[in-house]
Amino acid sequence: MSRAPKPIPLTTTQARQIWLHAQRLDERAPFGDGAQAVADAVAHLGYVQIDTINVIERCHHHILFSRIPSYRRADLRHAQSVDKSVFEYWTHALSYVPAGDFRFFLPAMREHRREGHKWFASVKPADMRKVMRLVRAGPLTIRDIEDDVLTAKEHLWQSRKPSKRALQLAFYTGAVTISERQGMLKTYELMTRHFSWDRLPKPASAKDITAYLLDRALRSQGVVSLDSVCHLNAPRKTAVAALIASRVRRGELVPVAIDGAGKQAHWAPPAVLEPGERAPPDLVHILSPFDPLIIQRKRTNLIFGYNHLFEAYVPKAKRKLGYFALPVLVGDEIVAALDLKTDRQAKKLLMQKWTWVGEGKKTVRRKELKREIEEELDRFEKFQLAE
Repeated sequence: MSRAPKPIPLTTTQARQIWLHAQRLDERAPFGDGAQAVADAVAHLGYVQIDTINVIERCHHHILFSRIPSYRRADLRHAQSVDKSVFEYWTHALSYVPAGDFRFFLPAMREHRREGHKWFASVKPADMRKVMRLVRAGPLTIRDIEDDVLTAKEHLWQSRKPSKRALQLAFYTGAVTISERQGMLKTYELMTRHFSWDRLPKPASAKDITAYLLDRALRSQGVVSLDSVCHLNAPRKTAVAALIASRVRRGELVPVAIDGAGKQAHWAPPAVLEPGERAPPDLVHILSPFDPLIIQRKRTNLIFGYNHLFEAYVPKAKRKLGYFALPVLVGDEIVAALDLKTDRQAKKLLMQKWTWVGEGKKTVRRKELKREIEEELDRFEKFQLAE
C-alpha cells in the first residue's frame, strides 16, 4: 500500500496569491466588458450571490463591478434576459449561476417537486394552480396579481401574499424561472419557454454533481478544503472527500499545509503551486461583504488574517466596523473596512466609518494607502450613482 503524500507547506502569503488569482482579483479587467464579461465572470466564479440590502448597490452588481471595471447593471439584465447565459437558483444562497450548469441543479428541483420545500410548506394546491395558470398565459410579476387575500406571516422575511409563496415554490421546483429583474422586482416565466426548450435537460448524476462542486471550487479558490468546497452543504462532504482522495492517488491533487491551518486539510492542483506574480501593490478593490473572497469568514481569516464582521443585524452600540462595512483589498492585503452608505437623493457616497485593519494599522504606508483608497472611492461612487 502506497503512503499518502506528505503535505506541501504553504505560507498564507502564497495561499493568498493563489486565491486572488483564482478569484481574478489580481488584475484590473480580467473578463473584458459588456454582457459577455458578465457571463464569463459568473462561469468562472461558479456563482454570484444575490442579496436585498441596498445601503450601497446590491451585492450581485457589486461583485461583478469588482471584476469588470466598466460594468453596467444593464449588462447583467442582458445576460439574464436576452443572452440567457445566466439564471437564478440556490447555491449556498440565492445566486446567479451559469446557464451551462443548469443540469447540476435539476436534481434539487426534482426533489422539491417530489417532496415540497420546507420554507413553503403552507402553499396550498389551489394557489399553485392559480399562479401556474397565470404564468402559462405570459410572464408575470407579483404586482400583476391583485386578488390575493393577505395571510399571516410564518417568518419575518416571508410574504403575506399566498401567490408570492406559490411563485417561489414554483421557482424552486424548476417550473418557472426569473426571466428579468427590475431592482428586486422579479418577473417569473415558464422555465421551458424562457430557454426555448421542448423539455428540461437531462439531470446530472450524484457523481457528476460531486465532481462539479469540487471543480467549481478548484477553479475559483485554487486551494480548497472540505469546508470551502461544501460551504453550507455538509451532506456533500463524504462524497467530495472520497473524490479528493481519488484525485490525490492519481496525482491530480496534492495535499498542502497552510500556515496556521492546524489539522484542517487543504488540497490543490500541482500547477497552481508554481510561483506566480503578486497582485499589483496599487490595485484597490472595495469588496462586498458577500464577495466570494469574504463570504467564507473562517477561510478569509486564515488566509488574509482578517475576521470580517457583518453587523447589519447587530445593535448599533455593539458594532465595531459599522452597519455595512466593506473590506478594502490593496494588492494582496486587506487593509481597511469602510462603512459606506449611498445617498441617492443627494447623489453622494457617505463615509460612515473608516477602520484600519491588518497592514493598514501600520503608519509607514498609511498616507499612501489612504490616497490609493480615496482614488478608488471616486470610481466606486460613480458606479453607485450611475443609472
